[in-house]
Amino acid sequence: MTRMPADDCTSMDHVRAAIDEIDVELIDLMAERFSYVNQAWQLKNAPADAVVPWRIAQVIDKVKVRAENQGLPPELAEALWRQMIGWFVQYEEAKLAEANDAE
Repeated sequence: MTRMPADDCTSMDHVRAAIDEIDVELIDLMAERFSYVNQAWQLKNAPADAVVPWRIAQVIDKVKVRAENQGLPPELAEALWRQMIGWFVQYEEAKLAEANDAE
C-alpha cells in the first residue's frame, strides 16, 4: 500500500498509521545495517580496530548532507547516527574482545 503524503493526512489516525509504517521500515533497515556491522567485526583483528575515526567522520558528513537535502535538520541526523555508531562500535569492541579471548 502506498503511504499517504504527510500533507494529505487529515487526521491523527492517518499520521499515526504512516509513522507506524515508517517505523517498521526503519527497523528493517537498521537490522540490515546491523548485519553488515556484524560482518565487519569478523573482518577485523582487535578491539582497537572497531574505531576508525576517518570513517566515522565520513559517514556523519554524508548523513548530514543527505538530511539537509531531504529537509531534515542535519543536527538531528548527526545526533542519531552518532548514537547508532557509538552502539555499533561498542558491539564490535565486545565481539572482538570475546574472539581474542577465545584464541
